[in-house]
Amino acid sequence: MSDKPLAGKVALITGASRGIGAAIAARFAKDGAKVVVNYARSEKEANEVVAAIVAAGGEAIAVKADVGNPTDIPVMFNATTKAFGKLDILVNNAAVMQRTFLPDVTAESIDAHFNVNVRGYLLCVKYAADLMTSGGSIINVGSAISRMAYPGAVVYSATKGAIDVMTRVLAAELGPKGIRVNVLAPGSTRTDMNSEKSGKTKEEEKQEIALTALRRIGEVDDIADAAAFLATNDARWVTGTWLDVSGGIRL
Repeated sequence: MSDKPLAGKVALITGASRGIGAAIAARFAKDGAKVVVNYARSEKEANEVVAAIVAAGGEAIAVKADVGNPTDIPVMFNATTKAFGKLDILVNNAAVMQRTFLPDVTAESIDAHFNVNVRGYLLCVKYAADLMTSGGSIINVGSAISRMAYPGAVVYSATKGAIDVMTRVLAAELGPKGIRVNVLAPGSTRTDMNSEKSGKTKEEEKQEIALTALRRIGEVDDIADAAAFLATNDARWVTGTWLDVSGGIRL
């Protein structure tokens, strides 16, 4: 593989100010891509991701857009083409996750999840596909949770299951254009969304480690490295697939 397997490519990563998205942005930039770091609220963190990429010799910009708001999405893609002239890679990573047991599920909580995790993903693919005139790679960040029964995550799990199905259909529809569409499915990964800040307890983390074949919590770089594979020509014959990047959780 070339030292810069993404040289000449332009990548847009949604929800890239922190966590998995930030790690993917950094990895893609290291591999030579020009990177668009999308954020909805975390401007300071997004600018820090961009600054780190630029300091390392890469090219990146930060673009504010809430993918849960349909009017923001075309603005984000217009900013991408204005800055870099094209788009080769889309990573749908922005997501909402609220731990909600059935008695507390509301129409509003359902909408909050689906507006970002499903509608936002699909609309981003729609705009990206219009720009990918010479093929491309679309990576939808799903979750191992879509193939597990995880109490307290019924709404979130439903959105991730929708992403799995949606990805297969999009792969079939966009394949003739040379656009590959795949799901990247992390397991338990050390991020703000998967921590005590989101309500996870130390005991729950111990249980997840015990259920994971490789006996640890995933790190964001574990996920970013797998995303890099799906983005490069090494995955040129891979589309419509669900790539488990969970360390073997609940095998």
